[in-house]
Amino acid sequence: MAEVRTPSDLERVNALIIPGGESTTMSKLLVSSGLFEAVAARLASGMPAFGTCAGMILLATEVVDGRADQRCFGVLDVAVRRNGFGRQVDSFEAPLAIEDMAGAFPGVFIRAPMVERVGPLATVNARVDETPVLCSQGHVMAAAFHPELSGDLRLHQRFVDLVANTKPLTAAAPSPNSRGPSMRTANERGL
Repeated sequence: MAEVRTPSDLERVNALIIPGGESTTMSKLLVSSGLFEAVAARLASGMPAFGTCAGMILLATEVVDGRADQRCFGVLDVAVRRNGFGRQVDSFEAPLAIEDMAGAFPGVFIRAPMVERVGPLATVNARVDETPVLCSQGHVMAAAFHPELSGDLRLHQRFVDLVANTKPLTAAAPSPNSRGPSMRTANERGL
């Protein structure tokens, strides 16, 4: 495991975990560090990625309430709303039934994004009530929750297995959605 803070750091890894945090700030830092385009190219070439919480927002194709200057990679066919489950005081834990996993997984939700739309390319792997909270698409996984806070390593093992079974594509072109994700405010959506 290694921290990735520069494009040269990225060259030394074969997979990426994009953690939780503040997605707008993370987007700005990715751009200012020169990492955004480098990560976009690697994702387009098949590099496996696992996004948790804000990482899910950065991997999505659409952020319905994102700022105009916020960017995302557009490699997971979902529309997400930042803090869709509520503010910090609305944080919660919930047992999750995850596809192909025995026993409940302890989901820890902290200012979690909410998946509002799942496109035909993405798969829903777990839900809270009817809301998708774990989605995947090819070499990409994303969780609206923080599996690293659960003490349960099964989801991380699933990602390690995905990395072991992923063969990179030969071309490394940025995703067509990586230039500018679809950002819509509640006002633009008629809410």
